[in-house]
Amino acid sequence: MAGGDHVDDAHLKGLSKIFNSETARGRANVAKATYAGIGLLILYFTLKPSKK
Repeated sequence: MAGGDHVDDAHLKGLSKIFNSETARGRANVAKATYAGIGLLILYFTLKPSKK
């Protein structure tokens, strides 16, 4: 697994700084974004009006 080497944040810019796969914080952010996206889809499909 990744995480053994130190990652220099100076070469990371934009979204790659937040959602990188080399740090534990970056992998946690990816997981949080995935859970939020799934939650939003569930919320959308449960709250949208049904067709009659």
